[in-house]
Amino acid sequence: MPGRVIVFAVGNRSRGDDALGPLLLERLSAWLDAEGAANNFEVIDDFQLQIEHALDLAGRPLALFIDAGVAMSAPYTFLPLAPGASIATHSTHALPPAAVLAVFREVAQVEPPPSFVLCVRGESFELGDGLSAGAHGNLEAAWLLLRELCRRPVASAWHGLATCSATGNVLEPALAEAARLSA
Repeated sequence: MPGRVIVFAVGNRSRGDDALGPLLLERLSAWLDAEGAANNFEVIDDFQLQIEHALDLAGRPLALFIDAGVAMSAPYTFLPLAPGASIATHSTHALPPAAVLAVFREVAQVEPPPSFVLCVRGESFELGDGLSAGAHGNLEAAWLLLRELCRRPVASAWHGLATCSATGNVLEPALAEAARLSA
C-alpha cells in the first residue's frame, strides 16, 4: 500500500544463513504489531527479488532491502542504495536491489524513494542447514539496528545511521547523536 515504508527481505529458509532476511522480517512484523506501528510499514518476504518488485516502490517514502551476505568483516552493513545497472542477464530473476530501483526509475519515469540495504553476514548457506551460531549473533546485532530504523522511519535519520555502520556497531554513535540533538 503506497504511503507506507516498504521492507523487502530476501532469502531461502532452507539454506542455512540465507534465512537471515526472512527471520529478521518475521521478527520485525511481530514487533511492529506489538508496537502498533504495522500500519506504517509493508513487509514483503520472497526468495529473491523480481522485476515485479519495482512496482511495490510506487508512492513509498522509504524502501529497505534486507538480505544475507558473505565475505563481510562486520556483523552487518547498512548503506544507502541508488539505482544501479539495469538487467544485464538472460533472465529477470534474482535482481540485486539496485537493479530493482533502476527498473522502477525506467518504468515510472521518476526517481525511486530513498532506499537502503541491510546486509547481514552469513557463514553457511548449505541446503538443509539451520542458522549458524555466528549468523545468529549477527542477526541479533542487526535486529537492534532494524528496530531503531523503524522507530525513526525518516530518510535523514536513516542516512545518519548508515554513515556510522562501517563497523556494524551503528547504534552507539547514532544514539549518542540522537540524544545530543534532542537535548
